[in-house]
Amino acid sequence: MPRNRGKALERWEVSLVKAMLAKHPRCPDQDILAYFTRPTRSINHRAISEIRTGTKHATTRVATEEELSDFLTTWPNVDPQTGLNLRGDELLVKAREAMIAAVHTFNGAGLHFRAELFIVTAVIAWTYLHHAYYRREGIEYRHFDFVNGVRTLARTKEGAEKYLELGACIRHAQSPLDQNEKNNLDFLIEIRHEIEHRTTSRIDVTISAKLQACCINFNSSIKRLFGDQFGLERRIPIALQFVTFSRDQRGALKKEIDLPAHIQTMMDKFQENLTEEQLSDPRYSFAAIFVQKIAKRKGTADEAIEFLAADSDLGQQINNVYIREREPAKFKPMQIVNLVKERGFPRFTITDHTHLWQELDAKNPGKGYGTLLGDGAWYWYQRWLDRVLEHCDEAGDRYRFVKRGAAAPAATPVDQAQA
Repeated sequence: MPRNRGKALERWEVSLVKAMLAKHPRCPDQDILAYFTRPTRSINHRAISEIRTGTKHATTRVATEEELSDFLTTWPNVDPQTGLNLRGDELLVKAREAMIAAVHTFNGAGLHFRAELFIVTAVIAWTYLHHAYYRREGIEYRHFDFVNGVRTLARTKEGAEKYLELGACIRHAQSPLDQNEKNNLDFLIEIRHEIEHRTTSRIDVTISAKLQACCINFNSSIKRLFGDQFGLERRIPIALQFVTFSRDQRGALKKEIDLPAHIQTMMDKFQENLTEEQLSDPRYSFAAIFVQKIAKRKGTADEAIEFLAADSDLGQQINNVYIREREPAKFKPMQIVNLVKERGFPRFTITDHTHLWQELDAKNPGKGYGTLLGDGAWYWYQRWLDRVLEHCDEAGDRYRFVKRGAAAPAATPVDQAQA
C-alpha cells in the first residue's frame, strides 16, 4: 500500500479535539483519538496530548458547541466500502464518484451525446485525483499571482482560492502520471475545448478507444497512488448489452457518424505530434476486439470476457486478421493530381486542382475536405479526392482523353510551384 504522508490532524479536527477536551477534560486521550482514526489514516495518541497541553496548535480556535454536536451526530462519516472519510478524504471521494458517474453516463441507455458528457465529468475526476495526491504529498496545487513583485495567492472575484486545472496538474513537475497517460488526458482536454466552444455531432464511436484508456488509466493510477482498495473494478466490473454486432453493423454505424470537421482537424493536429509508439500505446488509446467465444473447457463456458496476451498464439492469429482503424489518409495537392490522372483523367493538372478548390472554398475547415497541420501545409482527405473525381467525371471529356499522338501534359513550373 502506498505510504500516506497525510497522518496529521487537520485544523478543523484540532478545533473539534479542543472542544472535546473543554467539555470532557478528564476524557482519556485514547478515547478522543478514536474519533479521528480511520482506515486511511492512523494518528498517534501523542497528537491529542500535545493539544491538551498547548504544546502545539495553541492558536487554533475551539469548535463551537454546534459544530461539535454536528460532528458527533454524523460520526463515523466513513464510506464502508473504502474506509474513506467523507470530509477528511473529500477530494479522493469526489474523484472516485466523478469517474463512476462518467462511466455510468456513457453506459446509460437512450443518451445521444455520451462522449461529451463522459469527457467533462472525467476531467473533473482526474482533477480531484491530482489535487488529492498533491495535498497528501504536501505539493502546492494553487495558482499564484505576482502583485508589485510580491508572490500572492490568486483568488476568484468572489475571493476563493484558485486551484490548478487539469492541464496545469499534468504539466506540474511532480505529476505522478507517465507521458502516455498525459497524452490521453491532453487529447480529451482538447476535445473538451471543442465541445465548449462549438457544437458537435456524435463522436462516441470515433474516440471510444481514448475514453476506454482514460478509464483504465484512472483505475490504475488511483490504486497505484492510494491503494488497491480504492479501485473501481468492483463498482463497475463489466458492461452488458442487448445486441451483438453483425458483419455489416460496424460499417453502418461508422457511416452514421459524420465527424465534425473541427473535431477531425483537432485530432489530426494533436496526433501529428505523437510518435507511432505513443499512438499505439494502450495508455493513450485502448482498443479491444470482441470475438464470439466457443468454450472448450467446462470451467470457461460462463466467462463473458477472456483477455489474451498479444504475443500468444491465439492473440497473434487474431492480430493477423484484424485490420486496425487508422487516422484518415492525407494527401498533398500533387498527390491528388497524380491519383486523379491514374483514375482516367490524364489532362487534369495542378492548375485545374487549384481553381477547383478555390471555387468550392474547399479549404474552409467546416467543409471537412482537409486539414492544416503543424508544418503549415494543407493536406487533403479521401473525401476531397472523391469530390475531385466527381468533378472530373461531370466535366465529360475535358480531362478524360488526350489527342491521338499526344502525351499527357507534363507538370509546368507553375504547377510545381502550386504543388
